Amino acid sequence: MKAKLLAATILFMAIGISNSDAQTWQYAKNERSRIKGGVKSGELTRNETKNLVNDQKEIRQDVKAAKADGRVTKCERKNIRHDQRQASYNIYRKKHNCRDKN
Repeated sequence: MKAKLLAATILFMAIGISNSDAQTWQYAKNERSRIKGGVKSGELTRNETKNLVNDQKEIRQDVKAAKADGRVTKCERKNIRHDQRQASYNIYRKKHNCRDKN
């Protein structure tokens, strides 16, 4: 009985971790498509694109560092979400700042 309970607990924990991980990667995928769209439409200059891509790279590194010990703490998750929101705001701001590639 204890073995079944332990197995069920581990399974639910793994599902919870993978769900938050999937949300993080889906968020990153959406941001990449927003950046690509800005480049394609000419709304982003080369330097703006470079800065935005570097922001995404730093977020990926933060996620990997947070997962390195096998557990993403509440504080780490909060910092990652904050970085993601800030990067999203930067994408919006740089796409709408009246500078274009043309």
